[in-house]
Amino acid sequence: MMNLVKHPLSGPSWPILAILASLAMLLGAHAFEIIGKFAPCPLCLRQRDVYWAAAAMAVAGLVLWQRKPANRYLVALNTMLGLVFLTGAVVAIYHAGVEWKFWAGPAACSGGAADVGNIDLIDALSKPIATVSCADAPWTLFGLSMAGYNALVSVALTVFSFIAARTTYQNALKLHHAADADAG
Repeated sequence: MMNLVKHPLSGPSWPILAILASLAMLLGAHAFEIIGKFAPCPLCLRQRDVYWAAAAMAVAGLVLWQRKPANRYLVALNTMLGLVFLTGAVVAIYHAGVEWKFWAGPAACSGGAADVGNIDLIDALSKPIATVSCADAPWTLFGLSMAGYNALVSVALTVFSFIAARTTYQNALKLHHAADADAG
């Protein structure tokens, strides 16, 4: 029998860990918002969307994989998780760059408070809602903002996802070659 690499990211382990990591990041973001009273800006909310998408994709992928366990499904799922986390890294790096004033943020991130005195309701509903500025980092640790730390976490999750896809693919090839050798 062929020795397979028993990697901690092989099999369904990585999608389960990706779900847990996504939920931990969402829990942390909501804790900063609820306990720390840091209102999220539009780019903060986009970064959360990535974790919701990754968790939902991993759950759906594992449910499908349970119905028909095949390594090719796990390879595809882990690759897609890598792409989702890479998207999160891009958004987080973009947000950190806005905070460091490397580039301008989107118009929806300008911040500013709405004047509620003598307001025309129809006119107010037709204008963008005032939001928290994406350019102001409300919290930093060792010079990195929440967006900066999210970028680091997202890059790590991207790398782990692609390692998991590669390991699962290599194990599937070894199983295929072992089956061919046994048949021949």
